[in-house]
Amino acid sequence: MWDASEKTLYSVIVFLVLETLLELYLTMRQIRVYKQSKTVPKELQHVMNNEKFEKARLYGLDKAYYSIFKMVLCDILILQLELVYGFMVLVWARSVEISTTIGLNPKSEVQVGCLFALLLNVVGMLKDMPFKIYNTFVLEEKHGFNKQTAGFFVKDQIKAFVLGQILTIPIAAVFIYIVQIGGQYFFVWLWVFVAAVSLLLITIYPVYIAPIFDKFRPLEEGELKQSIHDLASSVKFPLGQLFVVEGSKRSAHSNAYFTGLFGVKRIVLFDTLLVNKGLPEDDPSLTESDKGKGCKNEEVLAVLAHELGHWKLGHVAKNIVIVQVQLFLIFLAFSQLFTYGPLYEAIGLPAGEKPILIGFMVIVMYVLAPYNTLITCIMTVLSRRFEYQADAFAQQLGYAKDLGNALIKLQLDNLGFPVYDWMYSSWNHSHPTVLQRLDRLKTISQGKDKPKSQ
Repeated sequence: MWDASEKTLYSVIVFLVLETLLELYLTMRQIRVYKQSKTVPKELQHVMNNEKFEKARLYGLDKAYYSIFKMVLCDILILQLELVYGFMVLVWARSVEISTTIGLNPKSEVQVGCLFALLLNVVGMLKDMPFKIYNTFVLEEKHGFNKQTAGFFVKDQIKAFVLGQILTIPIAAVFIYIVQIGGQYFFVWLWVFVAAVSLLLITIYPVYIAPIFDKFRPLEEGELKQSIHDLASSVKFPLGQLFVVEGSKRSAHSNAYFTGLFGVKRIVLFDTLLVNKGLPEDDPSLTESDKGKGCKNEEVLAVLAHELGHWKLGHVAKNIVIVQVQLFLIFLAFSQLFTYGPLYEAIGLPAGEKPILIGFMVIVMYVLAPYNTLITCIMTVLSRRFEYQADAFAQQLGYAKDLGNALIKLQLDNLGFPVYDWMYSSWNHSHPTVLQRLDRLKTISQGKDKPKSQ
């Protein structure tokens, strides 16, 4: 008969494989939709021609086949081999060896844990790099979305890796230290620490971290800027600054968002969202393919009305609270399980050896995998509900028609395929599909826009 460690290992493997098989099944359902859909939905026939529909269909197919390849290779083959052969244990053992040679104390779990986190991040980066390169320079390039040069990509990856280590290694050190000295209720102090760090990062990210990767410029004076300020004022949004981020150097995809937790906030628009990237038509940096692309001012305002709806309806605050509750529950579960020896023995550690970081990773990634899946499903449902509510908020401000036009334009510019299998969409999409959102907008507005707020 199997002992407790073997039962733990095989239970984890079975669940992870079953979850991956479910995702593969759902992806295959969506592939069937891609293959069988040959005509533009009637709701989009006035704006989407057959050529654009075919491009979106092929883009979706390529992404789906790529996701299947990645799932089979990473989630079924590599992950299971790492579990069976104790990959994390090998990295931990190597961390102990290296700590001795570079002058660290191999008996200090804080020092060895920091080195373990660094080595794990290096391996993770190397393991993920071929997929990033393929996705950027093959898949996205093939369909016209990649705007990165090889040099830009390399610099981007180096900056992301270095910044990641600057943030994660000190956090790992404090994490281990709190568990060691926190006593019976260390999970409370752990939660307070991680909550404080996460809120701090949310606050400083737009000001100090995001500019490391992308160039931001103030939105030029003009009708759009004044209209955005008027819109923010009408809903009492504390708008401080308006920026345009040069996302076109990275990708042709479009977006907009606001940042800031306390006090004055900023709105950021991707340059790809704006007509001519928000630049004068005669700007020498504009290519012929850039000219005329983007949303009209009213459509940009409609997108922002939707985003402001998330703020006004408290969706941002609710999500933060939900995340913090989840963190507390995870740390509570960790405090109850991390001393259970078979968890460590299941991945190859000798009896009695229980490194804190490994215990946390095993519990969160594997033991709590069913719980994580359930929470992800619930959050997906909640997110879709929030999106409908934000759309309704924009409709109440009189932007139903413009928001519908913006959704269609973004769908076309991003080569989003409009037809989805309902099971695939329910599992994977945090946003309703464009057809679902258009139908809901049509229903709630009853075909009439209210006068826009002044």
